[in-house]
This record gives sequence, C-alpha cells and structure tokens, in this order.
Amino acid sequence: MTNINKLSGTSTAELLKQKSTLETKNPTEGFAQQLKSALNEVNDIQKTSEEAIADLATGQVKDLHQAALAIGKAETSMKLMLEIRNKALNAYKEIGRTQI
Repeated sequence: MTNINKLSGTSTAELLKQKSTLETKNPTEGFAQQLKSALNEVNDIQKTSEEAIADLATGQVKDLHQAALAIGKAETSMKLMLEIRNKALNAYKEIGRTQI
C-alpha cells in the first residue's frame, strides 16, 4: 500500500498547530518562496492521488474510502491553485493597465 494510509481528515487542533507553525516561520520569506512551497505541496498531493488511482486500477486498495479522499483532496487543491493563479494573473494585468 502506498501513501494513502497517511491521509486522514484534518482536525481543528492540527489546523491550529499548522497556523502557529506558519506564524513562527521566517517573516522575511518572500512571496515567491511561499508560492513555490505551495506548488510543491499540491504536486505531492497530486502524486498521492495518482498512486491511489493506480492502486484502484490494480485492485491493491484495501480502503476505498481513503483512496476516494486522496482523489478528492487532489482535485480540491488543484482547483484552489488554479484560482490563485487566475487571481494573480488578473492582478498582474491590472497593474499593467495602471497609468503612471
């Protein structure tokens, strides 16, 4: 079995712990670095989803629910990343149209 077993629902306590971890990170970390780490995280989620799909196809999945969660999480994270990209492109275009 692959990384599907590591996937579980995120509790409120885990989210608060992640929030406090983010707040204590280096405040001088730039936008580009944060975007790069977010892209890497989405990529890892996509890889886990692909492994879940492959396991489904070969019949190696013991817990269908965990596989479905992995696939759903990958879909949601990709949609979110696309929306962030669209907002960033719109902001860039708006800055380009700004007259000095």
